[in-house]
Amino acid sequence: MKNKNILWLYLFLIASLIDMALLVEHINNWRFFSKPLILLSLIGYFYQITKPISWTILSKAVMGALIFSWIGDVLLMWSEFFIYGLGAFFLAHVCYIIAFKVAQLNHTKLADVNFIKAFFHNLPIYLVAAFIYYMINPQLGNLKIPVILYIIIIVSMVSTARERFQKSNAASFWQVFIGACFFFVSDGILALNKFYQPFSEAGILIMGTYVIAQLLIVMGIRSHMIQPK
Repeated sequence: MKNKNILWLYLFLIASLIDMALLVEHINNWRFFSKPLILLSLIGYFYQITKPISWTILSKAVMGALIFSWIGDVLLMWSEFFIYGLGAFFLAHVCYIIAFKVAQLNHTKLADVNFIKAFFHNLPIYLVAAFIYYMINPQLGNLKIPVILYIIIIVSMVSTARERFQKSNAASFWQVFIGACFFFVSDGILALNKFYQPFSEAGILIMGTYVIAQLLIVMGIRSHMIQPK
């Protein structure tokens, strides 16, 4: 069974490398096959590792995030569907937020949260997001409100990942948190390339950080699920 699961990860790796090679060579037509296969293989892997156990809120939330991410990947292959792709990834982040909240050893009650301390812990994330928004704001036009909402949800996703510190095993925390940061970086590069200043290396940087992000998050959730109770 473990060997069968690993095959999905090999497929994920091969699809990712092929897609990035096609990006470098500017062979965009073939990316209609390679890009969707990346998340499909990760969905297959996550399904296989969660199949032996009963479906939980955690596994459903992560699967939802992966499926919405796959939909977003497909939609973003057409520029005219950008707003719909943005909406799909918005829902993916909502699912990840739910997953990160559930994937904790001790759930903190709202009344026990130190909001001032949490604010300063998350301040670097807020500052980077504010800087990106400042840079892209003049070019947003009718997309200003959707982009603002998206920035809020992805900042919330990264902040929720950070809040798992010492609330899960170390491997799970760091994999999820670093993965969330890579997701944030990927979307930041995408935003700057689309709304501020396009540059030739953007595509490979966006996809490279994106595939690392998704893989790390899934492996981090796996690390949480298999830890001793």
